[in-house]
Amino acid sequence: MSAPVEGCDLCEAARLTPWHHEDEVCWVADCEVCGVPMVVWRSHGSQPPPGEVEHMRAALAAVADRRFGPEGWSLDSVMRQIPDHFHAHARNPNWWFNRFGGR
Repeated sequence: MSAPVEGCDLCEAARLTPWHHEDEVCWVADCEVCGVPMVVWRSHGSQPPPGEVEHMRAALAAVADRRFGPEGWSLDSVMRQIPDHFHAHARNPNWWFNRFGGR
């Protein structure tokens, strides 16, 4: 595992939202920005080894399946706001409205 990078919000791993999973490879918590489950690699970098990517996707899938159902979400692995630290989101079809449109 690489050393945390100062100033990286994902390396900091502040518990600002509910956490659903954590192990030596990754953690899964609700994204502070969009409110959907997000998996984060514990090492700083944008290209984890393939085996760790599969491990992280499985951890995220377990959380997303519980929340949205097995067919109720899709994987979004585009790292928009923090492009240098691997993370991915589980997005349900209404995530934008649920988070920003209100109920």
